[in-house]
Amino acid sequence: MNNPVFSALVPVVFLIAIGFIAGRAGWIRGEAIKDLSNLVFMVLTPALLFRTMSTVRVEQINFKPVAMYFLAALLLFAGMLAWQGWSRRAAVVALGVTFGNTVMIGIPLIGLAYGQAGLVTLFTLISVHALVLLTLATVVLELVAARDERAAGQGRQRPMALTVLAAVKNGIIHPVPLPIMVGLLFAQTGLVLPEVVDKPMQLLGSAFGPIALVLVGVTLTQVQVGPHLKNALGISLLKNLALPCLVAVMGLVSGISGLPLAVMIVTASLPMGANVYMFAQRYEVAQDLITASMTVSTVLGLATTTLVMSLVGWLL
Repeated sequence: MNNPVFSALVPVVFLIAIGFIAGRAGWIRGEAIKDLSNLVFMVLTPALLFRTMSTVRVEQINFKPVAMYFLAALLLFAGMLAWQGWSRRAAVVALGVTFGNTVMIGIPLIGLAYGQAGLVTLFTLISVHALVLLTLATVVLELVAARDERAAGQGRQRPMALTVLAAVKNGIIHPVPLPIMVGLLFAQTGLVLPEVVDKPMQLLGSAFGPIALVLVGVTLTQVQVGPHLKNALGISLLKNLALPCLVAVMGLVSGISGLPLAVMIVTASLPMGANVYMFAQRYEVAQDLITASMTVSTVLGLATTTLVMSLVGWLL
């Protein structure tokens, strides 16, 4: 079958299913998940991102779709805060409906569906994705935490400026944005990677997609959805369908079309990213809900992303 949506999604579903079966069978134990995750994020991801961006000239990059994407995300983030109130739970849920799994699922999916040109657009977004959304969530959560502690009479002395600077630093010195920026800087020199360096990076980058997707499947065996199913389903629908709809509207209104718009819309439809759980854990709020939402969002994504990709086909 030559349908591009079918061709791109079937390998993704197949590899996630292999990981799920391996996890259920005990071939990959829960204790190994952290090590596999470190392998993906600390070794394979930087190699793939640096090598891809090392040949991209700045004049080839279109930043308009990325700006439009974040405008849509910020609107949804603010809408969730307005709806659920100014609280830690609302801030974490707002991050959950806007922060997608752009690396472990997004990179292999966009690469299969739209090729190298699609990856350049995606990597431009990824380079600032965590920096923008995680910094925003950090500032909101710190403000709420400071308010709650003052209300409890505990006080809080840490200046907000230091919180923002720390969030920005952590968003840049990270195994995802950093190799993108370094690779892009290298490309502007006009130099070419020697084969002795390029070949190992190519092999590591090729291993990224299969291992990352198998890891997603293994992770799904470690969570319990339980009584949070209803709320998790609502959060997942906002992430998987409402965000791509907003991105589509913003893109069409701003005159964006073709491949850049298609990549942004499909990226917006990706399931919730793991960083959301890290925030829930750090601020000790809604951890079970976020875990359940990640599971539901990922499983639901098999259907919703297929739908979005089918509709997006009209834009190309």
